[in-house]
Amino acid sequence: MTLFLTSNAFASGQNIPLKYSCLGREISPDLSWTGAPVATKSFALIVNDPDAPMGAWVHWVMYNIPVTTDGLPEAIPAGAQLSDGSLQGKNSSGNLGYNGPCPPSGTHRYFFKLYALDTILNLSSGASKDQLLKAMDGHILAQGELMGTFSK
Repeated sequence: MTLFLTSNAFASGQNIPLKYSCLGREISPDLSWTGAPVATKSFALIVNDPDAPMGAWVHWVMYNIPVTTDGLPEAIPAGAQLSDGSLQGKNSSGNLGYNGPCPPSGTHRYFFKLYALDTILNLSSGASKDQLLKAMDGHILAQGELMGTFSK
C-alpha cells in the first residue's frame, strides 16, 4: 500500500526552500500524510540524501510517531522525545532531530520516506537509520515518499 506524503513547503520533485537548509533557519518542513492502513500502530520517517559524496547522508530519523498523527508541523524541535511521544534518532551529523540540506556542490535529492507500521517499536531514542530499518523489518504496512531538491 502507498501513503501519500506532501508538504506545504515544496511539491514533489521541486526545490526545498532556503529556510529549511543550512543556509537558512535549518528548520524541518511541515509534512502531511493520508492513506494509512487500518492496522497501523505507529509511523516512522527517514530523510536521506543519496547524492552525498561519501554515500547516503541521513538528515532525519523519527519513529513511534503516534497513529493518531496525520502530519508534522514545521520546525520540529531537536531532542530525544517530542511531547506526543515520538522519538528522534541520530542523523549523519551525530545529532538528534532534523539536519537541513547542505550539499557541498551541485543539486542533491532529499527523500522524505514515511512508513506505516503494525507495531510501536522497541527502540530507545537516538537510534540510527540502520537500527530503525532493522526494527521495522516485517512491520511495514505501507510507505510513501516525497522528494525535494536543493543546491547552494
